[in-house]
Amino acid sequence: MIIGSILKGKGTEVVSVRPDDTVLAVARTLGEHRIGAALVRDAAGAMLGIISERDIVRGMAAHGPGTTGLKADQFMTRDLVTVTPQTLVIQALGLMTQKRVRHLPVLEGERLAGLVSIGDLVKARIEEAEQEAEELKAYVTAAG
Repeated sequence: MIIGSILKGKGTEVVSVRPDDTVLAVARTLGEHRIGAALVRDAAGAMLGIISERDIVRGMAAHGPGTTGLKADQFMTRDLVTVTPQTLVIQALGLMTQKRVRHLPVLEGERLAGLVSIGDLVKARIEEAEQEAEELKAYVTAAG
């Protein structure tokens, strides 16, 4: 299975925040959309980084009280790990493990095609394994 298949089911909408949004505004956006991370994009839509719940928690631990008034660009991860719609799900899972990230922007050339989470990939792998098991079961039943 490829990442593009996940995006077909999930959709391509990506929640973004601005680099000058406060941590409180970012946290509210994440909560409102029930997501764990948002891309940080400038006014022209260029990707500057990604900010996650983990980034916020680490920032709070480092900066203490008053963290919520600081800006997203102080907490975001700038080095983005990306995949393409043609990337295999198993390859993307390996990349997430190796790079210790939970969200991957999906790029088609220079264009943002979507965003997948570790939950999206695990769900896809489980569905794929269940489908394979059903096919094997049907084969064995038909052969017997």
